[in-house]
Amino acid sequence: MHFDSSFLVALLAYSAIQVAALPQPPLPDVVDKGGDGDLHTPDSLGLGKAKHDEQATHPKRSPNPDDVSPLEYVVDAVKDGVTKKPAHGAGSDESIKNMKKHIKKVVVLVMENRSLDNILGGQTLEGLDNPINNKGDPFCNYHDVDDKSGRKTCAEPKEKDSILQDPNHSVSGNNMEFYGTFTPDNDDIQSGKLKPKMNGFVQEQLRLHDDSDANNTELASEVMSYYPEKHVPVLTKLVKEYCTFNRWFSSFPGPTAPNRAFIVSGTSRGRGDNNDDFDADTHGLTHMSIFEALGKADRSWKNYYVDSSEQMVDAWYFDWVFKSGNDKKAVHIKEFYADAKAGKLPDFSYIEPSCCGDGTNSMHPTGRVSDGEEFIRDVYQALRASPQWDQTLFVLTFDETGGFHDHVPPPTVGRPDYVEYEETTPNDEKYTFKFDRLGGRVPTLLISPWVAKGKVVQDGTDRNGTSVPYSATSLLRTLGYLWDFQPFNHRIHDSPSFDHLILSEKRDTPESLPKPASFK
Repeated sequence: MHFDSSFLVALLAYSAIQVAALPQPPLPDVVDKGGDGDLHTPDSLGLGKAKHDEQATHPKRSPNPDDVSPLEYVVDAVKDGVTKKPAHGAGSDESIKNMKKHIKKVVVLVMENRSLDNILGGQTLEGLDNPINNKGDPFCNYHDVDDKSGRKTCAEPKEKDSILQDPNHSVSGNNMEFYGTFTPDNDDIQSGKLKPKMNGFVQEQLRLHDDSDANNTELASEVMSYYPEKHVPVLTKLVKEYCTFNRWFSSFPGPTAPNRAFIVSGTSRGRGDNNDDFDADTHGLTHMSIFEALGKADRSWKNYYVDSSEQMVDAWYFDWVFKSGNDKKAVHIKEFYADAKAGKLPDFSYIEPSCCGDGTNSMHPTGRVSDGEEFIRDVYQALRASPQWDQTLFVLTFDETGGFHDHVPPPTVGRPDYVEYEETTPNDEKYTFKFDRLGGRVPTLLISPWVAKGKVVQDGTDRNGTSVPYSATSLLRTLGYLWDFQPFNHRIHDSPSFDHLILSEKRDTPESLPKPASFK
């Protein structure tokens, strides 16, 4: 690569700002404490014997010669996209200007472990690719992926508020659910030779819970069912009133903590399970996050939580938050309601529900969907009654699919950095994940008086004008445009933004939402 001296001077000035966040720190060996990649083992939830020692893991650096160094990323960014914007639409000057004019406050609520087909599968709004709208072409899984003459279970309406057997949402679990094997060939995936069949949800649920009291019919139904509109009235009203993404994928086909790291930083830096690096007393993540970016830009933020245990305060993942004295910006949810009422919400509000069993409100099994709906309703109505509502964008999303079925195959995607993750699969094989493909679809909505009513959003466009799906890093790309910070890594840089979905005229919005449904 050759460039003249004037370009080098400019490059070095730019890189002094950017490169600090990009080097990869050494990552310690870690071991998953549970067999399903979850925050709780089945033992801790009283659901039977936990499957321990299925996922001994250790992140590692990639030996591949085509990995991009931090300096090369800066060069590419300067040459190829950080400063270049499209003339119209997402990421354009006119779109960003309009967003900055109307949106002053952003509120993000991240729920837990539900796929789009599971929680929005019964929504009849045109444009949503889901079971109820695909009645003529039902989505089914054979109980044995290799036996097409055997028993199968198809997507069907769900009549229960929750489930008792939490599905597998580790990397290995997602591999089986998407590809029908714990060890799909990575080269074949990247070349397009191997595509996700989305055929292993039932088989993996039966394997994981083969020692439970539930029969195979019940186990299969737990992962293949969806909620009718009447059972999720809060979400149904929001879908009909605001913008819903049809193709928003989780950033990582694995469990909670790495996905939450992607939501707030665009990478997990090679971490693929809920290891101790995510604990508040460890704060083992040393790379750039939205919290640090906002702090350096003199923007206000708070991380509101319901329960500070179980790795459910995402700001506390990051060492900078503690070293800079910003750990006190993580506060209880009661402060959110007070701030909203007083019109004192910060620029960025990041809200986390409680997790993960009965009595929690994140929708994570075995928690009840109705309790999650009540929490969403409370947050919405507090915002709607706030004097800051007219300048607020509320993003409601989920961290990952939680092992629930979704029929839409997740795509490949650019790597955020050059760190890999290795784990031992349930059948005792080694599998290496390179962070080069997305997880399954998750429900994501934009809620504001500045978004269209009842709109279903399909793919976005990247910096080259190519049609690509949305994911969690689309949030960081959009916030970068709103608050003038650059992408932290390749994944964010290449993600589609959604600034163009902000209207130029405010519209009327409902002051309240229906009460959650009461069912079994």
